[in-house]
Amino acid sequence: MKVKTILVSQPEPTGESSPYFEIAKNHKVKIDFNPFIKVEGVTAKEVRIQKIDFANFTAVILTSKNAVDYYFKMAEEMRFTVPSAMKYFCQSEAIALYLQRYIVYRKRKIYVAGKELDDLTPLFKKHPDEKFLLPSSDVLKEDLPLFLDASGIQWTRVVLYKTVHSDLRYLAPLSYDMFVFFSPSGIASLFENFPEFKQDEKTIATFGANTTQAAEEKGLVVNVTAPTKETPSMTMALDAFLKKNNK
Repeated sequence: MKVKTILVSQPEPTGESSPYFEIAKNHKVKIDFNPFIKVEGVTAKEVRIQKIDFANFTAVILTSKNAVDYYFKMAEEMRFTVPSAMKYFCQSEAIALYLQRYIVYRKRKIYVAGKELDDLTPLFKKHPDEKFLLPSSDVLKEDLPLFLDASGIQWTRVVLYKTVHSDLRYLAPLSYDMFVFFSPSGIASLFENFPEFKQDEKTIATFGANTTQAAEEKGLVVNVTAPTKETPSMTMALDAFLKKNNK
């Protein structure tokens, strides 16, 4: 069955250069965007319950833009003035640049990893006496704590934001031929909003092994997966699928 309508479980891309728009044009399909999950900050009370005092830490490990936002938001809410001597260890250059929303970039101590998380290791070794705070969501990738423990640093996690399911009950899921998911939480959100959802002839696309596994555990047949060697991005996978399927 040809795919004519696609629901992508993420916010609509900004700008006009997104590959999704090219796919819609080239394959004459309608693509809608709607995030199946959203991020919400925790309260100062919830931070205190975790027995976290921001003043006890001399460095912050930042693994996402959300971590940056909610760290500074909570610091303000708890009336904690972030010291000018605070050190920031960023997983990527993009996160380091994002810090400019909150600090004067050139006057603070910012350390940036390369392409991989492991690139932080030599930076950690140069600062063995720092006390590191890891702002995170309620869902944390299993490899991160293992990596930090292996690094031999003094680190503490604080949950500053959480992933919750969006209210999608206003959607008409049966009107779409294809669904595109990027996380296990997106799969869970689908079934929380529509417990009786049946795949039938609908096409399911998933990004990442964990998302694929979550879909299959719910009894879904996954038709399109990414990343692969041939299609490292979801848009490339969609383009390849539509070229073959929508002949």
